[in-house]
Amino acid sequence: MIDTRDRTAIYEHYRSHLFGVAYRMLGTVSDAEDIVQEAFLRWQDAPDDIDSPKAYLTTIVSRLALDTLRAARTTRETYIGPWLPEPLLTEPEADAAAMVDLNESLSLAFLTLLERLNPVERAAFLLHDVFGYGFDEIATIVERSPAACRKAAQRARERIREDRPRFEPTPSEQDRLTNQFIAACITGDVPGLVAILTEDVTVWGDGGGVVAAARQPMSGASRVAHFLTGLRKLIPADAMIRAGRVNGGPAVIALDGDRVIAVMALEISAGRIRRIRSVVNPEKLRAVERALAGNTNTQD
Repeated sequence: MIDTRDRTAIYEHYRSHLFGVAYRMLGTVSDAEDIVQEAFLRWQDAPDDIDSPKAYLTTIVSRLALDTLRAARTTRETYIGPWLPEPLLTEPEADAAAMVDLNESLSLAFLTLLERLNPVERAAFLLHDVFGYGFDEIATIVERSPAACRKAAQRARERIREDRPRFEPTPSEQDRLTNQFIAACITGDVPGLVAILTEDVTVWGDGGGVVAAARQPMSGASRVAHFLTGLRKLIPADAMIRAGRVNGGPAVIALDGDRVIAVMALEISAGRIRRIRSVVNPEKLRAVERALAGNTNTQD
């Protein structure tokens, strides 16, 4: 029997885990926050004879996330330009770092790969490979047979295996490349920028039709370098460009006063920058802006 007085304490104990499930399922901070809050409300009315509060809460969150993801797929298919996950600030001073386990499954690169999967594949893969749930448990959550869940997870692995990052740069290497990247972009140093980009570097821009951004990915070191150095003409002259960390990896954050106007997540491979995911859609920058302002509670 669960003591009603302990329900809030139990929920708080698992809140980080629940947010981690919802955020990885959806790739959006705001939707994940809403789902975790809804789970809390439903938890208040749950029966008293629940054997595993964690399993019960995870089931609620996963099913709500599946419903949200199914509804969102149509919107994402008609999204203007590339759709990128919503960045989550994970700097040492941000509470967000305590909200989710920082590992490969949090990176924007990984979350972008998950967009290739259908909702059930995504749920089965994440719950099994990332969160360690058994297929019998997952079957109950997604309302499929254990065998179907096993096959869904296997299909998911095969669909994302080839493009998963293969190199893990050291923190010092990340800092060095990020600072060199910022300096080259600010000063317009095209050769200096080319020197730290891979030949096949690709940049994506997510403006969502709200802010101007390239609607197609751009590849090639020279082309990307010229594009990036040209961006300095499009941002306010007094904007601050600083290094940061989002989703556990290196990033560049541009601020106009207290307003975040861009986040660039950098993916590094073998000592060079291989992928750049730039989010300028203001609706996707609110969580980072909030975190930088000191309001990092994902329940707000």
